Amino acid sequence: MRFILMMSLSLALLASIPQARARPAVGAAPGITGVPRIVDGDTVQIDATKIRLSGIDAPETDQVCLDPAGEKWACGVTARDELIEHAGGKVWTCHISGTDQYRRSLAACEVAGEDVQQWMVRSGWALSFVQYSHVYDRDEAIARGAHSGLWAGAFIAPWDWRHRNTATVILGAASVPINAQTILLSAASAAAAPDPDCTIKANISRTGCIYHQQADRWYAKMNMVSKGKRWFCSAEEAEAAGCRAPR
Repeated sequence: MRFILMMSLSLALLASIPQARARPAVGAAPGITGVPRIVDGDTVQIDATKIRLSGIDAPETDQVCLDPAGEKWACGVTARDELIEHAGGKVWTCHISGTDQYRRSLAACEVAGEDVQQWMVRSGWALSFVQYSHVYDRDEAIARGAHSGLWAGAFIAPWDWRHRNTATVILGAASVPINAQTILLSAASAAAAPDPDCTIKANISRTGCIYHQQADRWYAKMNMVSKGKRWFCSAEEAEAAGCRAPR
């Protein structure tokens, strides 16, 4: 009888201890459901809600990488298109946990029970956003070991690319030319748009960022090979990056 009582107390104690999770429980945060418009590899919009996928960072749509042969390719556009092919046109459920500096909702999203962020990182189309989260570190290690997606060639982490950090490490499996860093950091000032659908021009200066569409007065006169220029695929994407339309 004493043994049974002790066992009952032990089981009750174990039941009261919180169980560790490999990743946050989906459903713990407020949710929004719908078929999203995919802006880039880590940004979507459901109805009027702009969503930044939490825990990951994908290359920008005007970012270039090097393939295994050392040739430039539009890896940011490809990352977006891979997400569209995998989960575009499907119903997403996104659990909002906060907002970022551009007032986008930060959220963990799933499609038919699949963690969208995990799929992007494990497929090699995004990185674990280690400045803010380590949830997807193991998935990144798997992608890196398999030379999946971006990891098959050479690239610069999106957060370093955005800030033009010339001291950054070049990631990936491919051997790179001596001028690889110059190539990988130069995408924002490429003379030609990275994709036929990414023709919005933006000028970034100390006073802010202004984007121009093809019908704008100054569009044709903008020199995209000068410092502080970026290409965007949509006005929404430009605004999400902190740019505004001309007044």
